[in-house]
Amino acid sequence: MAAKDYYKILGVSKSASPEEIKKAYRKLALKYHPDRHEGDKAAEERFKEISEAYAVLSNPEKRKQYDSFGAEGFHSRFSQEDIFRGFDFGSIFRDFGFGGGGRAESLFSQIFRGAMGGAGTHYQSRAGGPGFEGAFGGFQGRGRGIRGQDLVYELPLTLEEVAGAPQKLITYHLDGKQEQVSVKIPAGISSGKKLRLPGKGQPGFQGGPPGDLYVQIRVVAHPVFERQGDDLYMTREIKFSEAALGTTIQVPTIDGKTLQLKVPPGTQNNAKLRMKSYGLPRFGGNGRGDAYVRIKVAVPRKLTKKQKALIRELAEAGL
Repeated sequence: MAAKDYYKILGVSKSASPEEIKKAYRKLALKYHPDRHEGDKAAEERFKEISEAYAVLSNPEKRKQYDSFGAEGFHSRFSQEDIFRGFDFGSIFRDFGFGGGGRAESLFSQIFRGAMGGAGTHYQSRAGGPGFEGAFGGFQGRGRGIRGQDLVYELPLTLEEVAGAPQKLITYHLDGKQEQVSVKIPAGISSGKKLRLPGKGQPGFQGGPPGDLYVQIRVVAHPVFERQGDDLYMTREIKFSEAALGTTIQVPTIDGKTLQLKVPPGTQNNAKLRMKSYGLPRFGGNGRGDAYVRIKVAVPRKLTKKQKALIRELAEAGL
């Protein structure tokens, strides 16, 4: 079912009183009622639309849920059967001067049967039987209830936490109360992933089950490492002489260690040196990614007289 703005359909504000809503519906119902537009399909569709809006906004519980979930959330949870459950057409039509009883039942069957998947054939006005509410067992529908709304909690993590798979205690608000829950973070998880905690969302309505809590991961930027999948990259600067002759440099790991990395002679600017299995754990799998050190060869901005003389000698020697 497409999301519909019921307030806009009836031409009232979200703060409208029940009397204002009824008055707006009465005006539109009189204008588009099928008895005044026999054979006019456009008027019939408009009458169905305003009746659907009134069925929700005239019922305090349904209106509360519509306001809570929003149009899209409401229509993803409620069928038209749910919407018209408890809506007494006979009473409404009598109030508006169109009569009730069999005429209301007939109109319901003709106009709403298609929208309700045939349910209109079971309708009876309250004057002649249990009515639509009785036919379907009340708004909650035979003990079915309405499932509570899901919640989303954004959890920032450092790369160190991604590598270490910590147990995190998160605090969130639920119905005005503060709730806490412990979450085990899978190693190697990435930004955008969601962890589902069943039953930790909003309570259900009319005996329905609670919603779920989704913990959405956001991995924050790291001052040293850049993540690419399961691999980690860092940049280290060395001197020209070290690049030409080779050297050994110290590099950190995501696990807090410090390694001695050999830079071979003749290393070029932007070269990548691989440290196997020093990346992040593979999410949902075995092993780890790799760590890479990008080498940046530093070019001095200023030289001493001695350095200039030596570089000239190198240039004369073909370097």
